[in-house]
Amino acid sequence: MKLAQLLAIYPQLKWGEYVNQDVTNLCDDSRKVERGSVFVAVKGYAVDGHKFIQEVIDKGAIALIVEDETYIPTNYLGAQVKVNDSRKALNLLASRFYDDPAQKLFCVGITGTNGKTSTAYLIEAIFNEYGWLSGVMGTIDHHIGDKIWKTELTTPGVLELQRRLREFVSIGARASVFEVSSHALSQSRVDSIPFKVGVFTNLTRDHLDYHKNIEEYFLAKQRLFKELPLLHPKEKFVAIVNTDDEFGKRIEVADGVKFYSYGKKQSDFSFRILKESFNGVHFFLETPRGEDEFFIPLPGEHNVYNAVAAITTAVTAGVSLQTCKDALAHFSGVPGRLQQIQNNKEIHIFVDYAHTDQALEAVLKALRKVGENVSNNYQLITVFGCGGDRDAGKRPLMMTAAKNFSDVVFLTSDNPRTEDPLKIIDDALKDVSPQEIDHNVFVEPDRKRAIERAINSAKKGDVILIAGKGHEDYQIIGKDKTHFSDVEVVREFLKNA
Repeated sequence: MKLAQLLAIYPQLKWGEYVNQDVTNLCDDSRKVERGSVFVAVKGYAVDGHKFIQEVIDKGAIALIVEDETYIPTNYLGAQVKVNDSRKALNLLASRFYDDPAQKLFCVGITGTNGKTSTAYLIEAIFNEYGWLSGVMGTIDHHIGDKIWKTELTTPGVLELQRRLREFVSIGARASVFEVSSHALSQSRVDSIPFKVGVFTNLTRDHLDYHKNIEEYFLAKQRLFKELPLLHPKEKFVAIVNTDDEFGKRIEVADGVKFYSYGKKQSDFSFRILKESFNGVHFFLETPRGEDEFFIPLPGEHNVYNAVAAITTAVTAGVSLQTCKDALAHFSGVPGRLQQIQNNKEIHIFVDYAHTDQALEAVLKALRKVGENVSNNYQLITVFGCGGDRDAGKRPLMMTAAKNFSDVVFLTSDNPRTEDPLKIIDDALKDVSPQEIDHNVFVEPDRKRAIERAINSAKKGDVILIAGKGHEDYQIIGKDKTHFSDVEVVREFLKNA
């Protein structure tokens, strides 16, 4: 793409000497600048990109997009654009640089505290069954078909997001499903995406190390439904909201947005559970397009909510209930989301990503309910820890959830990061009485050892939940990331036991 083509949208542009030169790269990171780059100076939360302008000029940047022109040397020969908001400019330029890939896709954004990943995978499964090859961007990875890219963020930065969409389109995607984090919404990372559907799963305490309070957290989520549709007025946006959730009841949408509620009662898409087991759930669903019975091979009511959100999304895209039913019946599951690990000890072992008190409670309630249907003589054993350098206020809440719905708890480390693991554990033990220690609550800071102790303590028919890390194949201690997988630890121990 020629520089003139990329920057033609700016009437305030000061042209330099490189009008017809090819743009080799668009970036907001000075470390990635090369000769022929266009550099967008973003005032970040930790670093101001304006401070690197001389560096990027020296590296060969042919255009600068800035909020503050005083950082640009008077002898700079490249193009210059002064904007009011560099983040918005980066969104617009990135979309144009990669040939507006989102315009060619049916884009679905999913936000909420819990259930985003599972809902995204379920939507992908239905769309693929329908014949729409779909790309997914989320917590676990970015993928389309057999092609997988690793990722560090639930929702990537603007440039990576647009580049990935371009790759999805080139592979033949018809749709893209995004997990949309509150960070991404507050930082305008998805403002350039013309979403057709937005899904709200639920909201509980999380990320209060970033947001000032839960209300600010909620308002960030609400941007997907109230503000983003206004940025793309030509799109017909559909809001799909779990109105059984207290925050779901509060969601406000922009004028002209079609609204569908889902849940157990008084909803447009209303379900009731018929039968549950560790192998899955049969449920009945009433919709504006008809009613039917469904089976999803995942245990727990929370997974039914995820499945109903996926069905609702698919129906708005024109997919039949029968296609949804077929796709869900042979759904292969989600890595680290109530992932069951088969074994010859006849113990029900699950690995799950639950890392908030509400998520932990939901998963444990699901396992407890199914367990009671199967046997009257079993124990529910939970292994969990709390993340370091994150909201410390949820640590005792997670411990309370674990205690209330488990028979035995092994409290261990998660990703302590730069915090003292024992301090994190002490925070979680705040409301635990001394009499409970080494009776129904056991402290084992070594995560591998905690998992092994839990398995050793279990008998035939018992249920073990290993929570917090799910799909992650690493543990962060200090600033070092070392390989660690709950699933691998369980399988290795069972193999050698």
